[in-house]
Amino acid sequence: MPEPPARLLIVDDEPSIRTSMSHVLVEIGYRVWVAEDGFAALLQLRKEIPDILVCDLNMPGMSGFEFLSVVRRRFPMIRTIAMSGAFLGDEAPSGIAADALYQKGSSLGSLLRIMECLRGLERT
Repeated sequence: MPEPPARLLIVDDEPSIRTSMSHVLVEIGYRVWVAEDGFAALLQLRKEIPDILVCDLNMPGMSGFEFLSVVRRRFPMIRTIAMSGAFLGDEAPSGIAADALYQKGSSLGSLLRIMECLRGLERT
């Protein structure tokens, strides 16, 4: 039996990034919803819990650093991916409450690989 589509929340203050990422990910079968900042994302989390959360680190109001810290404490079952152009690699630097790092501007294929790896891991 095929695995159900992953539920994905994208949090980014840039409308073009939210729109382009969500369009592509919906096309390939993900269930996607978006939020423009950490506060809006927390409201979304009250309605539905995603399997994976992709969050920009540099946002006004509540930064991605703060938001991911809240998510880690309140929703430890959610797999989290920090998104930034300021860090390299795919491992989240220490001090960032995320399971992985997606380098903004790199290929969407690298994000898909990260998401598939995270889906295969069980949260303890």
